[in-house]
Amino acid sequence: MIIFVMSDIHGAIKIFKETFDTLIKDNLKNNRENKLILLGDYLDRKNRDTKILYYLKDLQEQFKNQIIMLMGNHEFMFLEDIQTGPICFDDNDIIDWLKSLPFYYETDTQIFVHAGIDEEAGEYWKWGTEDYFYCSKYPYTLGKFQKDIIAGHIFTSEIMRDESYHKVYWDRKSHFYIDGQSEKSKFIPVLKYNTITKRYSSFEKISKEDNTFLWSEYTIK
Repeated sequence: MIIFVMSDIHGAIKIFKETFDTLIKDNLKNNRENKLILLGDYLDRKNRDTKILYYLKDLQEQFKNQIIMLMGNHEFMFLEDIQTGPICFDDNDIIDWLKSLPFYYETDTQIFVHAGIDEEAGEYWKWGTEDYFYCSKYPYTLGKFQKDIIAGHIFTSEIMRDESYHKVYWDRKSHFYIDGQSEKSKFIPVLKYNTITKRYSSFEKISKEDNTFLWSEYTIK
């Protein structure tokens, strides 16, 4: 089985759709066990254009049990603002769908989450981590944990201390961060995990002379 992971779309439907259509869609169609996990922050805090929510909800319905969507801090705040009044939004189908988004997804060896977990709680992290912490943890954590933790939320350029870095970051221990700052980079990194080979990889977008492009896969771990 192949697991693809993306995060922090921030309303960039065009960028997400191009990546999904050219890199992921056929993989999901050709093998119904393959999955795409989205780690949250589908909305952008500046304009909160809800078109992305309708698009992703429809996409998830097309690929039932294959696309897993998690709660991000922008969705969490969006729901809070609907409840308290700053935002007027009355599509109950979308509201109920957002409320149903889980805060994490777990496998035998991995924890997928928007921002992170309370790692000081160790094996009791599920009981030690409050809901909002899953999608708003800051600062980031590096180092060894009992499972691999795959998160977004923090720009990989911040972790690398390099404003030009927008690829997947791996700390060579247990943490992967995949927020490529799509608003600036116009690029949404994709992490790929092969459950058979236990191999993590990602992709570079290579432009061609005829204004088309291709994806070049490279190994991370």
